[in-house]
Amino acid sequence: MNKENKKNDHTPMIKQYLKLKSNYPDMLLFYRMGDFYELFYEDAKKISNLLNITLTKKGYSAGKEVPMSGIPCNSVDIYLLKLMKLRESVAICEQMEEPNSGKKLLLRKVVRIVTPGTVTDDFFLQDHQDNLLASVFFKRNIIGYAILNICSGEFVISEFTCTEDLLSELQRTNPKELLYPEGFFYYDLIKHNYGLRKRSLWEFKLDTAYRQLNLQFGTNSLNGFGVEGADVALCAAGCLFQYVKNTQNSLLPHIKSIKMHNIEDNIILNSTTRKNLEIIKNISGGYKNTLCCILDRTSTSMGSRMLKRWLSSPVRDIKIVNDRQNSIQGFQKVFPVLQNVLYRISDLERISSRIALRTASPKDLISIKETFLKLPIIKKILIDIKVEHIQNLCNSIGNFLNLSSLLERAISKSPAKSIREGGVIADGYNVELDKLRLINNDAQQYLKNFEIKTRRILKIESLKIRHNKIIGYYIQISKRYSHLVPNSYKKCQTLKSCERYIIKELKDYEKNIIFAASKSIELEKKLYEEIFDVLFSHLDELQISSQALAEIDVLTNLAERSITMNYTRPKVEKKSVISLTDSRHPVIESVIKTPFVPNSVFLSEYNRMMIITGSNMGGKSTYMRQIALIVIMTWIGSYVPAKKAVIGMFDKIFIRVGSADNLSMGQSTFMMEMTEIASILHNASCNSLVLIDEIGRGTSTYDGLSLALACAEYFITSIKSITLFSTHYFELTDLEKKFKEIKNVHCGVIEYEGGVSFTHVIKDGATRNSYGLAVASLAGLPKVVTDLASIKLKELLDLSNNYDDNHFINKIKKKFFKDSSKNSILHFIDVVDPDTISPRQALAIIYYLKSIV
Repeated sequence: MNKENKKNDHTPMIKQYLKLKSNYPDMLLFYRMGDFYELFYEDAKKISNLLNITLTKKGYSAGKEVPMSGIPCNSVDIYLLKLMKLRESVAICEQMEEPNSGKKLLLRKVVRIVTPGTVTDDFFLQDHQDNLLASVFFKRNIIGYAILNICSGEFVISEFTCTEDLLSELQRTNPKELLYPEGFFYYDLIKHNYGLRKRSLWEFKLDTAYRQLNLQFGTNSLNGFGVEGADVALCAAGCLFQYVKNTQNSLLPHIKSIKMHNIEDNIILNSTTRKNLEIIKNISGGYKNTLCCILDRTSTSMGSRMLKRWLSSPVRDIKIVNDRQNSIQGFQKVFPVLQNVLYRISDLERISSRIALRTASPKDLISIKETFLKLPIIKKILIDIKVEHIQNLCNSIGNFLNLSSLLERAISKSPAKSIREGGVIADGYNVELDKLRLINNDAQQYLKNFEIKTRRILKIESLKIRHNKIIGYYIQISKRYSHLVPNSYKKCQTLKSCERYIIKELKDYEKNIIFAASKSIELEKKLYEEIFDVLFSHLDELQISSQALAEIDVLTNLAERSITMNYTRPKVEKKSVISLTDSRHPVIESVIKTPFVPNSVFLSEYNRMMIITGSNMGGKSTYMRQIALIVIMTWIGSYVPAKKAVIGMFDKIFIRVGSADNLSMGQSTFMMEMTEIASILHNASCNSLVLIDEIGRGTSTYDGLSLALACAEYFITSIKSITLFSTHYFELTDLEKKFKEIKNVHCGVIEYEGGVSFTHVIKDGATRNSYGLAVASLAGLPKVVTDLASIKLKELLDLSNNYDDNHFINKIKKKFFKDSSKNSILHFIDVVDPDTISPRQALAIIYYLKSIV
């Protein structure tokens, strides 16, 4: 090879790295070099930017500089955790040979893949949140969606015909990774999501999906799972399952079935509704002051995750809701003692998945042993509650006393973190292991006795027996006594003040110690695997028990909330109705220091729309939101904040509130507002609940008013949904006269000299006053500005009044002269309908009549 070719050729190490990297192009490759994991080229630059790690270089290869960045092996999990939060994936490449094997280039292999959607280790997971992997596919105008919770084995597919439903599901499930095919038709809808993983089209083949899933479930057909005909969703599921198999590099025995999720089974909440109702996250993305924050006092992590799933997907099944309500009533007397026991239950759901994957730690086994001991106590509490659903849950909890006994005998009370470290299997569990440990335990005493004996023979009191990884066991003697050292002692190292020696007797004993230690670790691993085999045979029972315990935790928690927060049991009906007496906002009443002002509401097919007028800060938004939140609470089975409640069934809940600019999408405030209202108009039905908090405020007054009037009429005449319409356009209140299904209400205000007081009481009828200047004053605008605004407001009102009066008179005059053959004042009066004019317009007529007499 000539010099030029050598210059352009990669070094052996870089060749090895690039070959490994080619198999994981979309992942960061952690390449083991001694005590560090190194990253090269683009991976090095990427991790340097992501984690603020120093970017350096590894000399030259193929004539070019090699960027390099590295992290210490002993703290790799900390860096992996940060990368998982950033939705990055990592392939970990280890050295498969010892460095002193004599080879210049060690054999390396990727032994572990860590991705955000497939991690099962507690260190990388959030206790109170599901960790989900999703896949999406599009074909024949159908969108297929598959979701897998690898920590529980739950595998669900669904199909949609509109993008709104896909966006709603993405928001509900919030996957950590989303697989999608190259050339995906709806890529623009998902491109802003983190954790996107582009896959080849062949990975979405239907026949491959059927073959893989049947093999996994041990079936010849998938028809028994109720997924027949869902071919597009199964394509997504096939790709997802293959991805999990590749990343886990192991069997997935806890994934035992696949089920179809029909969106009609749940109340659909789109992303805007979830955001504005602040169900799981608040507007700023946090958890504080959300509905979930108020309701979640669960005792276990798996209970907390289940409650979030319920809140994200309220059901539309009256039986499920009644079963949950009956259970809450049954738990109301026992929740203090039951929660005290549940608090000591471990995360059986996630530990079961780690048992299935054979990655459960010794700490996990200690945890489930303690859990097994608490289960009979829970069953004893439940057995006396005569509620059918509670008894069903009680019967679902398995009896694991034999497993508990096994773990008590087999696992040390304080085991090491990993089986690789030894000391996990308890003393007395295995005779051979005890013998090997005895050798190790006796070694310390042997070495101590050997040290004393050697000192006495050589007459060197400072002589010491020591150990390090390079030499092993050695004898250390000060240089001033070197003349006393026998010839049989072999010098192995010279230091400044001492010499180190090895002797045959010590080395022979060291071999025994090393052999015993190695054999002990090997035997512990074998015994540990045997324990897994026993636990694995109970995997079904463990999974069923974990689900039952999680639901018991949620229902017990809701029982506590019902008592503590003074909630009442709502009655549920199939028809669309909302009847609330003295309802309260579940979040706001918990965070304000003053008593919350309750309000009532009645909406049904005969009174489908409520137009709400009144002051800024008067409580319109709070009133509407509390109604929607109470509907959601009802359909998860919870009690609700009201004196009395009757809640009907809804297919979807929509909410539209004030929007902000979306400059990245090139959308103004008004454009965002119109986009949101368009989505509602296209997707709402007569079974939907719609909340409109202002519309048409981002454009000119008459454009906005026209749009608001048109939308309100469309809701009442075409969609016929249950609608709450909050507005500052007083003109909308005239719709009450036109449609008997519309009712006007307003927020009460008390005026006094120098200001106003908001009562937050919803009253019948409409009001013109918005008290914008009063609110501006409360917000701290300078008095000179608010005073000037008052003058301007009076001028504008006078101008508007004159315009309205003249416009009205001209309209009446045209009608009068067209229909009358004579210019008669009496006929002029006949033309005017007194029921359709305002007092101000009546006064204008009087002035006009005076002018023509």
